[in-house]
Amino acid sequence: MSGYGSYAVAHLETVTVGPGIVEYLARIDATLEPFGGRFLVHGARAEVVEGPWRGDLVVIGFPDPDGAGAWYSSAAYQEIVGLRTGSSTGWAVLVEGVPGPHRATDVLAAQS
Repeated sequence: MSGYGSYAVAHLETVTVGPGIVEYLARIDATLEPFGGRFLVHGARAEVVEGPWRGDLVVIGFPDPDGAGAWYSSAAYQEIVGLRTGSSTGWAVLVEGVPGPHRATDVLAAQS
């Protein structure tokens, strides 16, 4: 598989910029490094084409299918996650990427 095997995705509806979030941003890159994590979307303005939207989207890619989970549960990240959750509202998910090549109809086979 090439590219990314798993992702951490967050929709931060609100963020209070203060000492907590500043410290979180200063420390998160070091927590990603051991897992090969890399920001793919972070702080970019979204062009809303459907539905309501507010806030920021963050997508972090990991080369290994289990990378996002290993990073999130790591001691280094758990040490700082409260800085983000205490300074923002929203949600976060960990999701496995699809192996290539992938077609949209491949999800139908998984349903049967």
